[in-house]
Amino acid sequence: MRLLVAEDEKELANALAAILKHSKYAVDVVYNGRDALDYGLTQNYDGILLDIMMPGMDGLSALQQLRAQGVKTPVLLLTAKAELDDRILGLDTGADDYLTKPFAMGELLARIRAMLRRREGFAPDILSFGDIQLNRQSYELTGPQGSLRLSGKEFQMLEMLLEAPARLIPAELFMQRVWGYDAEAEISVVWVYISSLRKKLGAVGSQVSIKAARGIGYTLEEPHD
Repeated sequence: MRLLVAEDEKELANALAAILKHSKYAVDVVYNGRDALDYGLTQNYDGILLDIMMPGMDGLSALQQLRAQGVKTPVLLLTAKAELDDRILGLDTGADDYLTKPFAMGELLARIRAMLRRREGFAPDILSFGDIQLNRQSYELTGPQGSLRLSGKEFQMLEMLLEAPARLIPAELFMQRVWGYDAEAEISVVWVYISSLRKKLGAVGSQVSIKAARGIGYTLEEPHD
């Protein structure tokens, strides 16, 4: 299970990440609302922990934009605000749950487990776009002329593209998600894997292509009639 933690108090954010990783979650951490929105739009998460008061963009604004763009990832709001009106506003904006600081870590973990159990009822195992399907369980890519299994990194990259097919995904974001912040790999490795994915799309007879916008990112495209 992969979680996004968006919290501007770096000590708290890093402590949460450490506890969640100890509990066997994969975790990405951002420290402002703008990054929370950008990361959340990839829909590459099973859940998001979102602080309300953050620089750049507040958590409620980020959540509102995520929901407006069709992102259904469960969101647990974290905030120092305890007033009833703030809780109602957060839930009405599209949050799945609400936890007021300070909180016990045991309660946070329980809320996350409950949120993820609810998610399991609608999270698709198959991602589709154009004439292809990607099986999240088997890592299989299927097209008009057959199926083949992707490597772990190929799967993660194609999953990111399929989660938000209309959005340009920068090479830097692939690096952060797939190779991690501390990876020694050069950013050119993204192009190598994109090239491999293009060949595999061809191998299954797909007309879907991975388009590159120079200096901006990559996106999926269907053929036009």
